[in-house]
Amino acid sequence: MQKKYKLLLLSILLDGIGMLSFVVPFIGEFTDVIWAPLSAFLLFKMFKGTEGKVGGVIAFIEEAGILGTDFLPTFTLTWVYKFLLKKEN
Repeated sequence: MQKKYKLLLLSILLDGIGMLSFVVPFIGEFTDVIWAPLSAFLLFKMFKGTEGKVGGVIAFIEEAGILGTDFLPTFTLTWVYKFLLKKEN
């Protein structure tokens, strides 16, 4: 399996972990305090470069629930941007 597809599967898994905060009311908000910085770090390390930096910031904001965006699959959307939408020069 190509590295980019392994990265996609890992992205889907990590987005699933991020969505677990919806499963248990009230406890989910506490887990987001831990998951927000961890997801930002993981996204930064997984995607490197500009995508990793921007994605890490977005992941932190999204998982912290600052803008009510805790439902977005940030890892998978970053993968889609990097491998399907971004035009290489």
